[in-house]
Amino acid sequence: MTVLYWLIAAGVFLILEVLTMGLTTVWFAGGSLVGALLAALHLPLGAQVAAFAVISVILLVVTRPLAKKYLNSRTVKTNADSLVGRTCLVTQDIDNLRAEGQVTVMGQVWTARSDSDERKIPKDTRVKVKAISGVKLIVEPEE
Repeated sequence: MTVLYWLIAAGVFLILEVLTMGLTTVWFAGGSLVGALLAALHLPLGAQVAAFAVISVILLVVTRPLAKKYLNSRTVKTNADSLVGRTCLVTQDIDNLRAEGQVTVMGQVWTARSDSDERKIPKDTRVKVKAISGVKLIVEPEE
């Protein structure tokens, strides 16, 4: 009967993982399967629980960083996020205090603000996009 409980626990952890997709509970499903195996071998409940805990922690510590690295490496920035880090050209003087400034990046005109209120950036200066705030690009002069 204990084997069934471990298998149910593994199923619950897998369902939670599918619902959250956060790489958090799948490791406990692996530990539950080891607990089920030990229960099938008629080992004491204490040994089953200890093996569940140890295997779950080992799986979490060893494989989670690798899984995150390979799963996140395929993420491609799209739309406005792809502009961060790009170089663009100032087409209208940027002055934060006057709420003025435009840049052209990838053939599109964007409202732009300097990364510092004290810094004015003249027209025809090459700048780098640091961030996006709403519909405005936050830029700094290119070095």
